[in-house]
Amino acid sequence: MTLANDGQSLFDRAIQLIRAKDGKLTRELLREPGGFGLGQVPANKTPDSVTSMVCGFCSTGCGLTVHLREGSAVNLSPTTIYPVNRGMACPKGWEALSVLDAPDRATVPLLRSPDGNRVPIDWNKAMTTMVTRIKEIQAVHGPDSVAFLSTGQIATEEMALLGSLAKFGMGIVHGDGNTRQCMASAVVAYKQSFGFDAPPYTYHDLEESDCIVLIGANPCIAHPVLWERVTSNPHSPEIIVIDPRRTETAMAATMHLPVKPKSDLALLYGFAHLIIKNGGVDHEFIKAHTNGFEEFAEFVKDYTPKRVAAETGLHIADICETACRIQQGKRVSFWWTMGVNQSHQGVKTAQAAINLALMTGNIGRPGTGANSITGQCNAMGSRLFSNTTNLLGGRDFTKAIDRTKVAGILNIPEERIPDRGSWAYDQIIDGIRAGKIKALWVIATNPAHSWIGQNQLRETLGQLEFLVVQDMYHSTETAQMADLLLPAAGWGEKEGTLINSERRIGLIKKVRRAPGQALADFSIFKLVAHYYGVGEMFAEWSSPEAVFQILKRLSAGQPCDFSGIENYQTLDNAGGMQWPFPAEGADTATERRLFADGKFFHADGRAKFLFEEPRPLPEIPGGRYRFQLLTGRGSAAQWHTQTRTSKSDVLRKLYPRDPLVEINPADAKQLAIKAGNWVVVESKRGRLKVRAVVTPTVPPGHLFIPMHDASTNRLTDPVFDRESRQPAYKSCAVSLRRAANDEVIDPTQAEFSTLKGSRS
Repeated sequence: MTLANDGQSLFDRAIQLIRAKDGKLTRELLREPGGFGLGQVPANKTPDSVTSMVCGFCSTGCGLTVHLREGSAVNLSPTTIYPVNRGMACPKGWEALSVLDAPDRATVPLLRSPDGNRVPIDWNKAMTTMVTRIKEIQAVHGPDSVAFLSTGQIATEEMALLGSLAKFGMGIVHGDGNTRQCMASAVVAYKQSFGFDAPPYTYHDLEESDCIVLIGANPCIAHPVLWERVTSNPHSPEIIVIDPRRTETAMAATMHLPVKPKSDLALLYGFAHLIIKNGGVDHEFIKAHTNGFEEFAEFVKDYTPKRVAAETGLHIADICETACRIQQGKRVSFWWTMGVNQSHQGVKTAQAAINLALMTGNIGRPGTGANSITGQCNAMGSRLFSNTTNLLGGRDFTKAIDRTKVAGILNIPEERIPDRGSWAYDQIIDGIRAGKIKALWVIATNPAHSWIGQNQLRETLGQLEFLVVQDMYHSTETAQMADLLLPAAGWGEKEGTLINSERRIGLIKKVRRAPGQALADFSIFKLVAHYYGVGEMFAEWSSPEAVFQILKRLSAGQPCDFSGIENYQTLDNAGGMQWPFPAEGADTATERRLFADGKFFHADGRAKFLFEEPRPLPEIPGGRYRFQLLTGRGSAAQWHTQTRTSKSDVLRKLYPRDPLVEINPADAKQLAIKAGNWVVVESKRGRLKVRAVVTPTVPPGHLFIPMHDASTNRLTDPVFDRESRQPAYKSCAVSLRRAANDEVIDPTQAEFSTLKGSRS
């Protein structure tokens, strides 16, 4: 552990600071120097300077140049030489600093009093209360009675510390992350097909492909910097978009296939049928590098153009033409995002895209691949190192050899590592509902807004005996329900690393002090470890960069090996570095893809063809609920639950003020609905009042509502992919009508008053 000048550990010094003056953490104490996140900012040789780091919004992982004055950030601009964005940024990136100045920042711990009000307390009382309540609940109900829900929004080092503290230190078995909502299906698909969770591509492949197939993806809105890379492609590529809506990306495509929702699996099988029939298979690649092709070829014989047309609603000619374009491509890449993953059969749909890449030999070469684009800024870090449903480094809790390896690396008793996997997110929620989980710790995520079946979720959270929420803002829907709120620093107020969609590890830096008594998540976890009595177990975890060195050891020998990256300065100098980057024999190219050698991560080095019959939609429109609701991103200026983007005046001007629903003109005419009318959309689970947007981009019989509004998930159907446990947000049955002039639907916030009395 790093020592202060007097030989005292920085951690012990920080504890003393927090306990000082009757436990009150003053602004002066926050300015104490040291590695505990108590206000230190980068030293600068000149009053004005610049530094670069990666953006903390989405998984693209753009480089941003932060302009400093007297050591504190005052402005930013896109980094021109960063290999991801090369001087480009979306609106969110430009506004990354402004959202830190919001008036609703959480600046002091808040504890729910017996009368239901939240009162400020000091960190000593916050930690004492949290640890005491958790230990009491564990003593009465067992260690499994406490769970945590983590995030893809904090640094990898913080995720690893949290997951290790909770599981190895506090005995908490069940913990998951909100990456379950966006990436779980792709994770399972890659693991089963390739042998490891390994997105194979580099962003440069978007500029090398001569045929780009986008499935359930709208990068023009969701990942605009990646779309800019597509527009820079010099090969005049075929751009094929498979999406029920005529999205912004579909409008720019060479071919748009408006499939029926969730029929994309049958369509991809239909492409495979035609490519095999027409001799477009790379038999040499298949024989040398894969297993299961013969069984797959037999399976897709039934997916004739006639059958696929009936199941997808497409014309036979369009199906055949698209298969021909894919077959003729020399460098074909298949890309998908939430439109595939958030499905009752997302894993098999992702694997159908993987199968197409394998059977045509479109993997491991420039411009090829079966490529899942991630959502959150550090979803990849969460997938590998959050220690939630996977043991650190992409290992398996149930394998003794993996537990022994991790215990040896961390120098902890092997029996401290659970020998069973965690429940997934939905199973944790079910555990609360069943009375098995009594306390929940929520970090940097907002399930009372984002989780599927929102109304039921809020009632479920109201059943908890103790809810701890750790967040930048005291105003989120989940934070308002908390018994204890812990104020956390945000991006730009702490340091660590993020891992983007193309496996690039990038650096975030502390360029501002967090407001009030807010602390870096890393520092909060260290405090919890100390108060829980397991601080010595994490003595080596003294700073984010010290944890980075631990993560290097955990990664060594794994497919995600980055043991060859020396330190943070190395990352900073290189403009981020993709894994794998082992200590010996690393490829030093700036942009690298996987599987160039045709070797996959299964024991035999081969990839697998995996498939099954499509299953029908869980909820089919009809009767009163005759419309099919689609959800997705609404604007490049919005992000997820708008916890941050709503804080920017600039970003708020770039998306509609009111929640909206998109309606086809034919449906609007039939229901006498005009653009701008207030309308009511209702499902079997809830209803909401929104503005009508009449547009032909939505097919008749369908509606589209952006995911960002708090009320959207009143409607969604809480069903899950049975392999990945990912929620199927994208499709459910709803009704539509004009709202009465005086009709009022209580805003989401009002529903808190109906929950557990202490959470009003």
